[in-house]
Amino acid sequence: MIKKDLTYLQWSHVRSSSGTAGTFLKSQSSLNGEKKYYKLSNFDPVKGIVGHECINEIIVDRLLTILGVEHLSYELIFADVEIEGNTYSTYLCASGDFKKRGESKAALDNYYAVNAFKGESHYDFCVRQGFRDYIDTMIAVDYIILNRDRHGANIEVLRNAGAHSIRIAPLFDHGSSLMCACLSEDEADRFDVMEERRCNNFIGGSSCLENLELIKGRKDLFKGKLSPADKDVLFSGLEGALPEIFVNKIWDMIYGRYKVYESL
Repeated sequence: MIKKDLTYLQWSHVRSSSGTAGTFLKSQSSLNGEKKYYKLSNFDPVKGIVGHECINEIIVDRLLTILGVEHLSYELIFADVEIEGNTYSTYLCASGDFKKRGESKAALDNYYAVNAFKGESHYDFCVRQGFRDYIDTMIAVDYIILNRDRHGANIEVLRNAGAHSIRIAPLFDHGSSLMCACLSEDEADRFDVMEERRCNNFIGGSSCLENLELIKGRKDLFKGKLSPADKDVLFSGLEGALPEIFVNKIWDMIYGRYKVYESL
């Protein structure tokens, strides 16, 4: 992969809401009216860029393509970036804007706060709004990838007042998933890919496994199927970006959890 020079980008700090240490940095550019959004992996002011969340975005992007799930697509970039006067060579990911002309966005938690009935659960509210298929698919995906950070702002409602339309944004922001807590090969080696970990979910509870009870019996959520042959598709071109032990453990995680979902 050819390295790019993105040292001109200005990065803003977005604190992790998943309880992990460090900072996630974001930036954007606009060329001929087209916006592009950039994300870095977990950044430590002393150690530099220590995470691999951007690689997770690419893996999940490919997984959702295989499963036929609408989602925001990400591009993997290897580049020099400048942060607080220091230059780092790193992988990052870039995406376009999923809003259409005339649309405004609102976080689902804010939309719920304004429009929900008294005592209505987050899940029941989404069903009443006509979002059930989307939410059920999201629950299945978040279990498969062990998404730790599906808070209410990581689900967005897109409204077009002129067209009187409303829709849910394509699934996005999957960096805090898979083996995001592992920063070394030793940690990856010890990681139990089927173990449940507390997650920050707006829908359901804090367990992605327990949330599967909300969709039990739904076998129609994915248009595609995952097979062992898809391992090569998920990890193609990532040899220099991710150690082999991460590749193998992440595949075991995705495929093992996918089989659990299929057995419901």
